[in-house]
Amino acid sequence: MSDAPEVRPPVVTPVRVVIALCLVAPFVAMLWVGSYAKTDPAFAGIPFFYWYQMLWVLISTALTVTAYQLWQRDQRARAAQKGGASK
Repeated sequence: MSDAPEVRPPVVTPVRVVIALCLVAPFVAMLWVGSYAKTDPAFAGIPFFYWYQMLWVLISTALTVTAYQLWQRDQRARAAQKGGASK
């Protein structure tokens, strides 16, 4: 019998789908230039094109932190499940 660990394919769970959406959303928003390539509405004299992108810096940070926290919780749950199954 081999002592090699059993290799399992990655599991797609709802939490992992949410993590992926949190990480992909900023890319989609920034790559869809046609949606924000305009000057109006201006905010404090700053054209829409610029303040929209700066807003996405903050949104991206929040989404990345959320994805990280969800990932940590998912990993702890998997470790607890794995530890509980082997006892």
